[in-house]
Amino acid sequence: MALRQNADVLVVRVTPKSSRNAVVVEGDAVKVYVTAPPADGEANAAVIAVLAKALGIAKSKLAIVRGESSREKTISVEGLSAEEALRRLNGI
Repeated sequence: MALRQNADVLVVRVTPKSSRNAVVVEGDAVKVYVTAPPADGEANAAVIAVLAKALGIAKSKLAIVRGESSREKTISVEGLSAEEALRRLNGI
């Protein structure tokens, strides 16, 4: 998938089959915990849903551009800068 126009990217570390869905920011590192298993794209869909909710944007504004089958994923965020996305995830 090509990077969307007017989009910035976030690199996240995913932990599937977690006990809860959560987004944790440690410095510039973003960790996403999802309860979905890493099978049939379930964890990828859950990552998009959890990030969209945390950022307060529509799921359609997010896309995995790298790392579909990896724990480290590059997520395209349309309409937000990476800095603004990190601020929103930090709750600032």
